[in-house]
Amino acid sequence: MIPRLHERTHRLNHPLEEALGRPVSPNEGLPEHTIATHWPGLDYFTLDDEQKTWTSVQWAEHLEDPYLEHPFAASPDDDRRAILHLDIRLHPDDRELTGPEWAEVAQRLARAVGIEIPGEEHGCRWIAVQAQPGRLDLIANLIHLDGAWHAPPADKLRRLAQEARRIEQDLHLIHVRSDPPSRPAVRAALTASAQLATILTQLADEQAGPLAAVRGLVEHASHRIARQPGAAGTDTAHRLELIARRLHAIQQDLDTTATRLVQPRAVPAPDAVRHNAHRSP
Repeated sequence: MIPRLHERTHRLNHPLEEALGRPVSPNEGLPEHTIATHWPGLDYFTLDDEQKTWTSVQWAEHLEDPYLEHPFAASPDDDRRAILHLDIRLHPDDRELTGPEWAEVAQRLARAVGIEIPGEEHGCRWIAVQAQPGRLDLIANLIHLDGAWHAPPADKLRRLAQEARRIEQDLHLIHVRSDPPSRPAVRAALTASAQLATILTQLADEQAGPLAAVRGLVEHASHRIARQPGAAGTDTAHRLELIARRLHAIQQDLDTTATRLVQPRAVPAPDAVRHNAHRSP
């Protein structure tokens, strides 16, 4: 069993699509067994819901709702990337786990990474997706129901590795030797142009950039408003969609500018350099 902790992001679509192995869809209801388990508070949202099966888009909206409910929530270092994604993969020769076993694995890993705290009433929204053979994905929003930011334990990588080993022993799974997941390497010193290019790339980043966060919120609001009856809602949704497209164009322009900043400049040919070096003063 190999746990892998992804870099946090602003939006749900990419983690959910990776978990499902296909694009999210507003029309395709997910089979009940696809969501192996979820945060306890979800029962309050589905208690009076006549629709028993949610689409993948509805699951994404449910996990993204804290962004709209608490638009200024951020980590202590002002980081708004609240979407945590963890996946685990079994050994190819492992037996097929049952639904309750997948649920147990998800609950144990959720506690290990700190997104599920027994007895916590205002914790994180999270779901466990089991849509591909031998794979389980945990996806959570780190913004609590009360707007507080959830900080996973500093030693979460060690806890995940240790819990994975215990699960392998308890469920009689094949031990997969792997190095523990590590944090991204610290960037080397950069030139002035490269530093500026890095800043622009971060702004344009489709997954974790601030413009991507704004664009995601605009798109989310557009989808919500489009569901409202009346021409006014349709017109507003269209305007928001155009704003999202302009934001995407800005991201592309920033990315192009960053690429040009780090393009190598033309240098003299080696023969010309040697000839000039031997010329008499």
